Amino acid sequence: MMELLDHDTFLQRLAALFESSKEHGSIWLTHKRLIYEGAAITMGSVGGADGENDYPCLVRVTDGDAVKFSTTVNSNELEKFHHAYGTLLKASMTTLRKRDKKREKQRAEQVARRKKKMTEPVVVDGPKRGNGRRKRQRQLKAAGKQEESQRKAKQREEAANAKSASAP
Repeated sequence: MMELLDHDTFLQRLAALFESSKEHGSIWLTHKRLIYEGAAITMGSVGGADGENDYPCLVRVTDGDAVKFSTTVNSNELEKFHHAYGTLLKASMTTLRKRDKKREKQRAEQVARRKKKMTEPVVVDGPKRGNGRRKRQRQLKAAGKQEESQRKAKQREEAANAKSASAP
């Protein structure tokens, strides 16, 4: 069950959650515009005296398991809250791991080599019988594998295109 807290308690509990998950664990933070049940979803033209609706911001925190709490921030309190919230986030996110760019580069190069190998045609040469027959057989097997991988890649691409075309 999600627990609704005031701003100060929310920030204190969030700081405690960051402290408890310093060694391991994840924390999910979400920000959403709060819409009440049955309220109109459209913004702008309908609403208050000056023609604009005032929607509070809902800030949620969870560790994915037992800890779940949130707070609502009205637009007139938003700047003050974000100042305190931003300060807390900057202070708490010092233990983030740096990206391993060397490993990412190696993986990108490996993927590029695989794609290049898949697109380069395999040349089948050599005698069908006698010396060099085994070499020719390996080349034929490699050509068959390459055709199969190209066919599978084409199917995946078509499925992805069909999925993106059907998505709104």
